[in-house]
Order: sequence, then structure tokens, then C-alpha cells
Amino acid sequence: MPQPHLPLLLPDQINTGTWLAGYSLEALKRRMATDRIVLPICSLGTPATELATLAPLVLPPLYHEALDTDLKSALVAQVRRCFPFFEGTHARAEFRGTLDVIELPPSLPTRPAQAPRILAFGVDTTIEQHGPHLPLATDTIQTYAVLRQLAREYDRLLIGPPLDYGHLTWGLPFGLSIDLTPTLTTRYMRRFADALIDWLAPDAMYVADVHGSLVHRQAVQEGLRQSRCAHWSFRWLHEPLTEFASDRGDAHAGGVETTLVNHINPGLVDARWWPDRIADLATAQMTTAEAIALSRDLPQFIARVESLSANGIVGDVHNAASLGATNLMNRMLRVARHDIDGLLARSNVTE
Repeated sequence: MPQPHLPLLLPDQINTGTWLAGYSLEALKRRMATDRIVLPICSLGTPATELATLAPLVLPPLYHEALDTDLKSALVAQVRRCFPFFEGTHARAEFRGTLDVIELPPSLPTRPAQAPRILAFGVDTTIEQHGPHLPLATDTIQTYAVLRQLAREYDRLLIGPPLDYGHLTWGLPFGLSIDLTPTLTTRYMRRFADALIDWLAPDAMYVADVHGSLVHRQAVQEGLRQSRCAHWSFRWLHEPLTEFASDRGDAHAGGVETTLVNHINPGLVDARWWPDRIADLATAQMTTAEAIALSRDLPQFIARVESLSANGIVGDVHNAASLGATNLMNRMLRVARHDIDGLLARSNVTE
């Protein structure tokens, strides 16, 4: 079915434009020294062109329809606690810029002429650093590459806007990452799902992510269970890639994610780093084992990152040499197609 414009379009080129999530860790740090940053609160369906005029750097929006007064206050406070640098870090103490919140007037989003059989959308942590060579939105980019392919294959599968915020840990010590906490993720997910139902009236929802946090995925699914959605399916799209990723200690911004993003759009990988400076990237990466151990004590994790020249990669960029991008993408697509077929069957919707 015809696809409406997403509230924020995915970037076509790394480190350009107003969409903050399209920048890499180091490139964004340089921009923040001088450029205004805005967190919009807008209605579902607000055009990307309108949001792009708000400031030189724009965060993904929060949505009026998914908020009440208490939740809005809690989400904004948590975003401010994390961004641009987490409270208690040296970078936060040295930051002299501002983060402005702009509330646009609520408006009724346009409904498609026909309600979708399935509404598919991503629930990744869009604002999460992915090293010096990949954009913050690396997870969301991968998820929507899969969803866009599904939309080509299934009639009346509609791609919806992403839930851009959720739970993370590993990004916080490095900065430019936003964690909503599991409790807030569940609350926002429930209201976001209900808002999408009110707007688009789908028969079922397909909710997907590639973000590796088990706690995040549990919080998202609890929000869906609490929502009014009767038929939904959730998928961690990297589940069929574990033998190439976590089993090899390549969990975040390493060979697997770089290979996939480069396959989706080479312009989203910083050519100043990849592939010619892969050895430099590897020198400053952190091992997955160390990150897992440090995750139990966030202040210790922060102290460790601040004492190193760590670049935000938690994994192994050299893993890319043994990977096939088409194989990785096809594995994700196979499980997603299986999910859609099952969801259509369970919700008594005939494709």
C-alpha cells in the first residue's frame, strides 16, 4: 500500500543535515560545540520538513498522542539527564551548550484511505553512539531496511514511525546516547501503540528491533501487552545473527553492524574511517566481555571509558572480513517473513 512519509526520514548520508541521529559520535561532538539542539514534541504524522526547520540539530520527536502530563515530564527529564552527555561524566561537566524542548501545536494526522492489515514499526534506541564511523541511528537504519523490504512484498503492510527511545547502557559512558529506563520504555510503548491504533486502525502490529539489550526488549513487549493491540508480534532481528555477532564477541558497532549498514547504504558509513582505517578503529575498540562486566557498575564503566581512548565500538571490526552482507540481511528477512505470515494467520487476516 502507499507509504506515508515518516515523521523523520532516515539519513541518506552520514554526518550531514539536521537529523542529529544521522551523525557519528565524533562528528556530532564537534557540531554540538556551536549548534543549537532541539527535542521536538509534535503530533504523529508531522512532516519531516517542518521538524527540520526547528534548529541545526534535531532529535527524534516525542509524540503528543503518546504522552500525558506526568509521562511527558518524566521523559523530558530523563532525556536531559542523558543527553548530550550522561550526568556525572567529565564531558557533561564541560558541556556549555543547551538542549531546547519545542512543543509544536497538536494536529490531527492524515489517515490513509485504507486501514493497514499490518502496521510495522521499529523500536530501537535511535540515539545511541556507534563509534566514529557509523551514525547514532545504526540500529533504526537496519530495522527499517528490513521493514521496507517487507512493505514491497506484502499488500497492505504499512510502515509506521519508529519509537525512537528505549533502554540502553553501553552508550551512556561514551555520550550522545539516551536511555529512557525500562519503566519509562514500557509506559511510552503502551501509549505509543495505543496512539497508532487510534490513528491507523491496523488489524495487527509487527514490532521489530536490532538493539541488543534483553531488558529493552522485555520492556517493549510489556508495553505492547498493556496496550489495546489484540494482535501483535515482536522480533529481535539480530536473533538469527548471533553466531556471527555475540558468539564472536562482536556486539556493537563492529564488523556485523558495519557490514550491514554498508550493505544498506555505503553513504552511511564514514569513508574517512572505513575501510582504510580499520586498524585504527580496532585499536580503540572495547571487548564485549569487558563491556558486559562493566555494565554491572555504571560509574565504574564511566571511569573506565574516561581513562581510555575508547572510541565507542564494543566488538570486533575485523570480524567484517569473514562476513557476507547478503547472507546477514537474508537471515533477518527470513525470520521477519515468517513472523508476518504467522501474524496474518493468527489475526485471521488473509493476505
